[in-house]
Amino acid sequence: MSKKIQAVRGMNDILPSQTPLWQHLEATIRHLLATYGYQEIRLPLLEATELFARSIGEVTDIVEKEMFTFTDRNGDSLTLRPEGTAGCVRAGIEQGLFYNQTQRLWYLGPMFRHERPQKGRYRQFHQMGAEVYGLSGPDIDAEMIIMTARFWRQLGLSDLELQINSLGSANARAAYKEQLSHYFTAHYPQLDADSQRRLSTNPLRILDSKNPEMQALIESAPQLLEHLDEESQADFAALQQLLDQTGIRYRVNPRLVRGLDYYNKTVFEWVTQQLGAQGTICAGGRYDTLVEQLGGQPTPAIGFALGLERLVLLLAQSNLPLPNPAPHVYLMTMGDQAMQQGFRLAESLRDDLPQLRIVVHCGGGSFKSQFKRADKSGAQIALVLGENELEQQQITLKYLRTEQPQISVALTKLADYLQPLV
Repeated sequence: MSKKIQAVRGMNDILPSQTPLWQHLEATIRHLLATYGYQEIRLPLLEATELFARSIGEVTDIVEKEMFTFTDRNGDSLTLRPEGTAGCVRAGIEQGLFYNQTQRLWYLGPMFRHERPQKGRYRQFHQMGAEVYGLSGPDIDAEMIIMTARFWRQLGLSDLELQINSLGSANARAAYKEQLSHYFTAHYPQLDADSQRRLSTNPLRILDSKNPEMQALIESAPQLLEHLDEESQADFAALQQLLDQTGIRYRVNPRLVRGLDYYNKTVFEWVTQQLGAQGTICAGGRYDTLVEQLGGQPTPAIGFALGLERLVLLLAQSNLPLPNPAPHVYLMTMGDQAMQQGFRLAESLRDDLPQLRIVVHCGGGSFKSQFKRADKSGAQIALVLGENELEQQQITLKYLRTEQPQISVALTKLADYLQPLV
């Protein structure tokens, strides 16, 4: 007996019993984004490795350790996308979407990072990203945050905290990094191995450390909010006013820095306590220099991404009612003539009732075995078509979920009788 082939570790199957929750989440996303004027863009899974090295930063954990990168037969280095923004910017520049234009874009699909799999954190995971290009004011920052707050309400999720911060301009951040570097260098023995490495590459990332033994040291570090340039201070104050005016509750977290090098000014996260260490379910911010960094014209930009696996875990815990994907009716036949008539009848019902979910029994078998299949399908009604029904041009309806007695209905009246199901 040959050895079973299993899925790659950290890359999971999503089974039919789970997909209704995913479909509900994705449908809610699509509807919400359409109401705010966002348009879908579909991006390749594979990009040139240089795209992520130049955008994310060569000394980030993602580029150094976590990307799925390989050399193809032409000698080109390619990478499975670890996030969506870099590809979206590349597409916008290549397809001429940005110059003298405003774009509200969104995408949905799998991303890939070679991390240690754990609950809510997988090697193939799914994200929805929304991005706006061509707008520089804090009003669009506020709108994106307000839109995510509406999304949580539509999903029925309430136990979420919004955290916001400002990373300031590139010049302000460079001066702050120097101060931070001096501070952590003075406390070098107290840094863990990761933080010691980050000290020479990007000391801002030390602030993002989850090591509990370093939290007191991090809390005492200089704060970026105290070193912002005037424009960033004004934008951050205006953002808070807009959130206050719309009733969005938030916490200013001066240690919130985000993990990618391209962020500036506004950054934000939505966090839950229900998923343990993987508590961030939505994160984003501004990246006003990224388009120019990747070869385009200077273009202000802001975006966020939602982790779908973590949202699915939250929704599963909330026990929210979901649409029932089971068929409305299960059509059973006995004999060749009834089977032929059954297929014609099923297609006629699909024409008359496009929303009707109908399964036609295939594979033969007795009525007893067919009834078992009908019951297992979850259908509300079993339709029975045999020789007697054909002679009388009728069909038998048996209710599978209620105590109603079975009845016979003329074939010509069946669509009218089934109409209330949809």
